Amino acid sequence: MQTPSSSTRRRRFPRGALAAAAVAVALSFGAALLFEPNDSDLSRPNGAPRVTRDLRFEDTPTGSIRISDARTGETVTDLAPGTGGFVRATLRGFARERRAADGPGPETPFRLTAWSDGRLTLEDPATGRFVDLGAFGPTQVESFTTILVAEGGQRR
Repeated sequence: MQTPSSSTRRRRFPRGALAAAAVAVALSFGAALLFEPNDSDLSRPNGAPRVTRDLRFEDTPTGSIRISDARTGETVTDLAPGTGGFVRATLRGFARERRAADGPGPETPFRLTAWSDGRLTLEDPATGRFVDLGAFGPTQVESFTTILVAEGGQRR
C-alpha cells in the first residue's frame, strides 16, 4: 500500500485562526447592533452662518435649471443643458428625497449657507437633509459658491 507523498497531502486550514476570525466577525456584528449612533450630527458646522441664501430650483422646458432667490423671486442664474453637472446631480438627489418623503414641491426653498468656519452647506429644511459640499472637493464648492454670491435677489 502506498502512502501519499508530502506533496499530495491536503493541508488543513488552522482551526485556531478560523475560530479567531469567527469571533472577530461576531464581535463586530454585536457591537454594530448594540451601539446605535447618537442624535448629534458631526458633519454640521461649528461656526455661525456668514451668508445664507434660500433658493428655488426649477426645470425649464428648454432643459435648463432656473435658480431663483426665494425671497425676491429674481433669477440668480440659469444652468444651460450640459452644464453644472454637480449642481444638477445634487439637486436631483434632494428632489428624489422630497418625493420619497411625500414632501413639499419646488415652492419650498433649499438653503445654501457659507459658515464662519469656511464650510459651505446645502440643506433642505423640509426633509432635514443636510450636505457639507466641501466633502466633494474645491471645484464642487466653487460651483455652489458662485450661486451663493451671484447678483439677483437678497441674501438673508
